[in-house]
Amino acid sequence: MNFNPADLIRGFDLYQAQSITTIAYPDEQKIWYPALGLGEAGEVQNKVKKIFRDDGGILTPDRKLAIMKEMGGNLWYLAALAHGMGESLGQIALMNMQELQGRVERGTLKGDGDDR
Repeated sequence: MNFNPADLIRGFDLYQAQSITTIAYPDEQKIWYPALGLGEAGEVQNKVKKIFRDDGGILTPDRKLAIMKEMGGNLWYLAALAHGMGESLGQIALMNMQELQGRVERGTLKGDGDDR
């Protein structure tokens, strides 16, 4: 996996900096509000499910756009939660990429468990 860590961090942190300007909840809700908002992942699942139920198993342009919008909502909640914890979304993304790269190197991409 080839990626530039600085570019990865910069891109996610830029998104986080812009997205948190739209936070509209009180500071005392900075952890639980965005964490509960991640239930939006179920909305992504519902849109994907409808590909099969309503669209004959074909990803239509309209369905794709709807899924992308829901994914954006999830990204916003992740950025807000990271901010509420005082963390950088870029650092979180980098940690994840390093974890995935380690799994590739160890040949453990498939399987179960967080610590493989």
